Amino acid sequence: MSPYSISHLLPWRFVAAFTAIAVLGGCASFSTDSGFGPVEQTARERLSKDVRWARTAGDREALAQRVQDLLAKPLTADDAVQVALLNNRGLQADFAELGIGNAELVQAGRLPNPGFSFARMTRGDEVELERGLHINLARLISMPLIQQVEGRRFAQTQGRVAMAVLSLAAQTRKTYFQALAAEETVRYMRQVKQAAEASAELARRMQQVGNFNKLQRAREQAFYADAALNLARAEQAQRATRERLTRLLGVWGEQTAFTLPERMPDLPNLPIAAEDRPDIERVAMAQRLDVQGAKLMAEQTAKNLGLTKTTRFINVLELGYAYNSSNEAPTQRGWEISVELPLFDWGGARVARAEAVYMQAVDRAAQTAINARSEVREAYGAYRSAYDIALHQRDELVPLRKLIQEENVLRYNGMLIGVFELLADARLQIASVNSYIESLRDFWIAQADLELALIGQPSLAASAGPAMPAGDAGGPGH
Repeated sequence: MSPYSISHLLPWRFVAAFTAIAVLGGCASFSTDSGFGPVEQTARERLSKDVRWARTAGDREALAQRVQDLLAKPLTADDAVQVALLNNRGLQADFAELGIGNAELVQAGRLPNPGFSFARMTRGDEVELERGLHINLARLISMPLIQQVEGRRFAQTQGRVAMAVLSLAAQTRKTYFQALAAEETVRYMRQVKQAAEASAELARRMQQVGNFNKLQRAREQAFYADAALNLARAEQAQRATRERLTRLLGVWGEQTAFTLPERMPDLPNLPIAAEDRPDIERVAMAQRLDVQGAKLMAEQTAKNLGLTKTTRFINVLELGYAYNSSNEAPTQRGWEISVELPLFDWGGARVARAEAVYMQAVDRAAQTAINARSEVREAYGAYRSAYDIALHQRDELVPLRKLIQEENVLRYNGMLIGVFELLADARLQIASVNSYIESLRDFWIAQADLELALIGQPSLAASAGPAMPAGDAGGPGH
């Protein structure tokens, strides 16, 4: 029996149909930036910072050079944020989610591969050959709908990655001020220890000559011991906060020797007033990515629910062309369609699940909006309180302690007070300055929290709800 080729087996109309399908399948292609453009635009508009996705060795070298230039000088808060956005490898891993999502979106637009079957059966002297070419018709029917589902899912991925960028920037800014304040605290704690050490040594000598009793010396010695302990704690806090900043910056090796300024930025002359943002809640509703993500999830789930209802009966549907030949019987040609009969599973369970997921998404979107309003009010209240506290420390307590110290120096020079009273006031002045440093740190952290509250909380964005699986959109095999 002579061999058969595919062109001999298939009628020209069937071949033409498959050719047209193959041409249409080539329309699904990858985007040039894998959807990175909106993420880059978000960072530029909301942070005034650059983000880069290092996908090649050349990209990594360029980023490494820019990071090295930023680390060559004492880091400002803005420079620290920029280094983190360029150099944090965890953020680069988040960018890879865009590539994965884009690949899934392209895959949703690709036509299913056709299948070819060949069978040879014998019965006595009779030899029967069967050849078939088939394609999943259900997949073809639902392709536009599945593409819409994957498109919305990819938009959610872009929102999550953008939120990761903003979250990293806010966390880096907060940790930067914590590390900077910790270094200043260490410097002041060392001054306190030096003053306490001098006081304890003087008390020891005065006891030796009989001018101090044991109780007086023990008090000075106890203060020195407390000062040494506080310095040790401050140094540990300084190391811990610096390491946290190091992790966020993504630096290692010699890069970990980066330097910070000697002091924190001054308090602004005026805080952000409530009248400057008359409707801060409305601003949050318009800008917060977690609110937008929750709304998108609810919309996507609603559309997926309609898709589930439409395709719950079309589970397995295949169209094929068959060519049977036998050396004993006439050649058979034709086509066949196979469909799963909904005798036992009418798709009601899938529809009920989709409805429950939709109501879950709606409730989570509503709760996200409620949380956003409350969080932005709380963040602004903390910001104003932190500003008022730092302002009070700077304009009231620190000048008063300085004035008291100056007056006591005059009295000490006039032999009206002793050295221990002078040292005690010096310690109080140092403590007031250190308290102002802490309040200034709290203000800058509160400002970073307020900025983050206006654009969204990553924990809420992550809990916006489960995405509808592609299978529930009526894909083949369900």
